Amino acid sequence: MPKDVSIPVDARVAPLDCTTMAEVRVGVDALDRALVLLLAERQGYMDAAARIKPHRGVVRDVPRIEDVIAKVKAAASEAGLSHAIAEPVWRTLVDRCIAYEFDVWDRTRD
Repeated sequence: MPKDVSIPVDARVAPLDCTTMAEVRVGVDALDRALVLLLAERQGYMDAAARIKPHRGVVRDVPRIEDVIAKVKAAASEAGLSHAIAEPVWRTLVDRCIAYEFDVWDRTRD
């Protein structure tokens, strides 16, 4: 696991309590670093999927993609995150993760 050199997420000011752009930027930067760590972990699951899947044809799984998006939209609703942000972000994330998984699958089978 990479070394965490970020500002601790809990050291930020809550959005409703921000009174300066500096506080907003510290909060955004801390969350961005936390998201990078989570995305790196998600990428690790793509490495595992590429290792486990028996053939290249099962890398892109459309029903699973739609299941992921439905779950994200439900979680977004609960968290107060706009679907206008959540859905396109996750569709892009899933698309890039699939491309990454194809690359890993190909590299490990050569």
